[in-house]
Amino acid sequence: MTEKPRRPSGDAGPPADEEATPPTAAADDAASESPAPAAEAEADAPAGTDAPGEAADGDGDGEAGSGPEADADLQAAADALEIDLELLLAEREQYLDAYRRAQADFENYRKQAQKRLDDAVVRSLGGFVERLLPVLDSCDAALAHGASEVEPVLSALYGELAKEGLERIDPKGSAFDPAEAEAVMHEPGEGGDQVVAEVLRPGYRWRGRVIRPAMVKVTD
Repeated sequence: MTEKPRRPSGDAGPPADEEATPPTAAADDAASESPAPAAEAEADAPAGTDAPGEAADGDGDGEAGSGPEADADLQAAADALEIDLELLLAEREQYLDAYRRAQADFENYRKQAQKRLDDAVVRSLGGFVERLLPVLDSCDAALAHGASEVEPVLSALYGELAKEGLERIDPKGSAFDPAEAEAVMHEPGEGGDQVVAEVLRPGYRWRGRVIRPAMVKVTD
């Protein structure tokens, strides 16, 4: 008979007749002992994440925010906007009123400045014409003494000055007016108002203003 070989006495391995457990069976046992995937997912979820039921509750709160409180906020904003608009309109009226006053003041100033300028021009020209009056008197005296050759010169000079506003004052036969004539001689009259009997030297008016009164003789 053939004998089976014997193990050494110090070997502690399993008995020869015992079969090893297959690897797949061990894996199935481990899977049955591990926790459920849903439990692991709940355990691994972040602390700030709401559950599906809580998310639904949050949506309900957002819809409630568009109710009376939101309407009150909109009304308050509309009231504030209306007040701001009224303030802007009032400020606009103030600016328009100030502009109108400034425009009226400027127009008055412009008219006054133009009037002062015109008066200054008239006075300046009046002074120039006054300096020419002795020339006119000399021409009149020359004509009175028969020097007819000065008549064209006198006519041309007086014609140009008349275009600028010079007027001759010759009140012979008219009632005496002390605003335009100066009485230097008197002669007896028939009573009543004084009348200019003779013009000794003509007067002149420049643009309606007497620059030299006439020198006359009047009746008493």
